[in-house]
Amino acid sequence: MRIDLTGKKALVTGSSQGIGLAIASGLAAAGASVVLTGRDAAKLTAAAAGITGEVTTVAGDVTTEDGTAALLEAVPDVDVLVNNLGVFGARPALEITDDEWRRYFEVNVLTGVRLTRAYLPGMRDRGWGRIQYIASDSAVTIPAEMIHYGMSKTALLAVSRGFAKEAAGSGVTVNSVIAGPTHTGGVEEFVRSLVGDDLPWDDAQREFMRAHRPQSLLQRLIEPEEIANMCVYLASPLASATTGGALRVDGGYVDTILP
Repeated sequence: MRIDLTGKKALVTGSSQGIGLAIASGLAAAGASVVLTGRDAAKLTAAAAGITGEVTTVAGDVTTEDGTAALLEAVPDVDVLVNNLGVFGARPALEITDDEWRRYFEVNVLTGVRLTRAYLPGMRDRGWGRIQYIASDSAVTIPAEMIHYGMSKTALLAVSRGFAKEAAGSGVTVNSVIAGPTHTGGVEEFVRSLVGDDLPWDDAQREFMRAHRPQSLLQRLIEPEEIANMCVYLASPLASATTGGALRVDGGYVDTILP
């Protein structure tokens, strides 16, 4: 199966590192011209240097209306939009403040909604487009240690399904990707916050999975490239009949046949 995205422009938010960078690299390898976004221009430049293919960068804070407007001025149209940007962190449920609830919704949900609202009409007019939201197993298996994060990812499933209906019959597909526990720098910090700094990384990872994610069938953290493989497929013409869905790359973490 050969995926060819030659001639397509893709925008991946939060793509200077981690899952976002892996997705951008995968899309570029398939022939797409890729736009990396993030707040740190130096990190974006370093990330772009590691990608083979046509890559541009736009630095700015797309969690704000002004930042989004600047991005849209620089990149007025795309064929593929991957809403990857997100924040997470552990906090006891009763200690989550109103400001934290708002921040998680605004960053993890509203940013993607705003970009979809901007780019979907052009995709629909052209008769082709792909929009993705990077959700999480936490959307359907709410973690007790970060219910505000789980809430935001659950919201993405509703948002993506709703926009898929808005795009119905247009040649534009909209989907969510339910990513399981993934090996990124941020997750390494999260794992350490829960299991401590005394164990070597491999032992710490296994202890985290045993104690906090015991239902994983993979029994290890997922690598970012494994998430990217699904995203590249969904961005391709091969996935033309897949829309309004929540596709799992969760290592069997969610203990159900359907999301």
